[in-house]
Amino acid sequence: MSLPACPICQKPTPPRAENPSYPFCSRRCRAVDLGRWLGEEYRVPDRQTDEREDELPPGYPERGGDA
Repeated sequence: MSLPACPICQKPTPPRAENPSYPFCSRRCRAVDLGRWLGEEYRVPDRQTDEREDELPPGYPERGGDA
């Protein structure tokens, strides 16, 4: 059975019971991932934005349009 790959460096990652940094292979890769989140390199899509725009009442100014 092969080990899963670290999402940062792709090295084999020992299971959680043997590796406190799981799913990363090391503390370094875990810190790199955190830095990417804090640096806004990763983003979670906001699917509600499109839904809210569709629900605007009639006559309500369009987003980004002239009021």
